[in-house]
Amino acid sequence: MAGTKAGGKKAAATNIAKHGADFYKRIGAIGGRLGRTGGFAADPELARIAGAKGGRISRRRKRQADAEPNRT
Repeated sequence: MAGTKAGGKKAAATNIAKHGADFYKRIGAIGGRLGRTGGFAADPELARIAGAKGGRISRRRKRQADAEPNRT
């Protein structure tokens, strides 16, 4: 049954039986620690700054030029 949904469930059950109930939690944590992509998860201060910028931009008033059509 390799490559099927049933086969995947059987393999998961085998892994849990062999390695313990927290098997997938442990391998997921290892992957999270080894990540090298950076981004907001790696730098919460960067996320805070970006969120503040987004909040400021979304609360701005529309520019006067955008409000009136351009007549030439």
